Amino acid sequence: MTTSIHPEVTKFLSTQPLQLFIGGQWTDAATGATLETCDPGNGKVLAKVAAGDPADIDRAVTAAQEAFRHSGWAAMPANDRAVILHRLADLVDQHREILAQIESLDVGKPLSNPLNFDIPNVAQTLRWYADLSVHTRRREPIAVSGFDARQLRVPYGVCAFIFPWNFPLLLVGWNLSPALAAGNTVVVKPAEDTPLSTLYFASLAEQAGVPKGVINVVTGYGETAGAALAKHPGIKRMSFTGSPEVGRFIGESCGRNLVPVKLELGGKGAAVVFEDVDVDATAKALAAAVTLNAGQVCCTATRWVVQRKVYDQFVSKAADAMSSLKIGYAFDEQTQLGPVVSEKQRQRVLGYLERGEKEGASFLLRGGQASVPGHEGGFYVKPALLTGSAENVCARDEIFGPVAYVLPFNDEGEAVELVNRSTYGLANSVWSQNLERAHRVAEALVAGNSWINAHNLFAHGVPYAGCNLSGCGGGVLGPETLLDYLRPQSVVRPLG
Repeated sequence: MTTSIHPEVTKFLSTQPLQLFIGGQWTDAATGATLETCDPGNGKVLAKVAAGDPADIDRAVTAAQEAFRHSGWAAMPANDRAVILHRLADLVDQHREILAQIESLDVGKPLSNPLNFDIPNVAQTLRWYADLSVHTRRREPIAVSGFDARQLRVPYGVCAFIFPWNFPLLLVGWNLSPALAAGNTVVVKPAEDTPLSTLYFASLAEQAGVPKGVINVVTGYGETAGAALAKHPGIKRMSFTGSPEVGRFIGESCGRNLVPVKLELGGKGAAVVFEDVDVDATAKALAAAVTLNAGQVCCTATRWVVQRKVYDQFVSKAADAMSSLKIGYAFDEQTQLGPVVSEKQRQRVLGYLERGEKEGASFLLRGGQASVPGHEGGFYVKPALLTGSAENVCARDEIFGPVAYVLPFNDEGEAVELVNRSTYGLANSVWSQNLERAHRVAEALVAGNSWINAHNLFAHGVPYAGCNLSGCGGGVLGPETLLDYLRPQSVVRPLG
């Protein structure tokens, strides 16, 4: 059965081109240029979108500066801001089906994913940070001899955000919520492949009563609009989610202006599977993890390090689980695995499979290009499972597709060494019924996040961040993230 497109989604997509949102106004790009965003499930154009350039970024930063100074948002009591953010969260909930369909069409992910996780989580995150901001002390006395001293926490000003295409609206929620709750204004540059849900979110912010200029969205290409935003001297804080290669450029650009930057740069997560697990259940869980969002998840487990005693059994069960997944169009209710986001991304995945085999990797599940009847223009890829040397390119590099690489190990020390060879450091998991061992190994693995007997866990209140090639500058979802968007300032008076 196929879900019908909601009339509001049809209405939203019928506006051509979709405009930039700057200073509370919907506006064309300064040059009038546009770009096209496609449905990955069939390759057809969904919408034309304004393609902003440096002039549009400058307009957006100026609007955000003006709003920070004069809209009242920064000086507003935290409780009053929280009321508006709760109102926005309510609107996200009320428009959940519409937002989920827009996200599903633009990214290609099965509709159930954004409907049941991405969109509800955005609303939850808005409320969580709104409430946290109300209970966060902005002034604290400092006990120091001879002085009357205190520390303030004040918003920075204009915060800039550049997001990738795999979880467009979820990342808006995770990142904008603390920045807005702290009293900052924002400029967002969504990925050119998936800008639609962010634009619809901006329209909901209007309805919620967010003051003009507090939220600005400039769609466009990374090399023009994104680069201009990263190096703009008017921003006070930068957050980027994407590849290490682009992250280096963003960090360099911000460094020239001495702008603090938060970088979340992907990963090559591992799952350590000990011999005492329920092999069938663990294999199914990891197969589901590596194929979630067609494998386009930076923190997912793409390296499976499995104890030799259960290796053959685990590989057989995992291959069965991966090969049995229903590949299909996003709005087909039976679909478990949708397309990757673009033909460029499909060729990247297929290219890695070819390179891995040339370097000596063996296929335990061949994978490769797939087609879906009635949607032959879509960018579908079959899941793949490989094994071989730990130095193989498919064991080292982030592929960003439904591909896992499995390695056997003998003992705990060997498992830890295999995992920690990676230059990334975002998220790993440990699977064992021996919780003492599981906790010990989880602490020994180098990453920002270690999970036990599960993978891809995102609880509000638990910091989520990376190290090494996976990023720096702070994370998301924890209470510390709110403080990331509050600048400390000391006030001191001598006594006597």
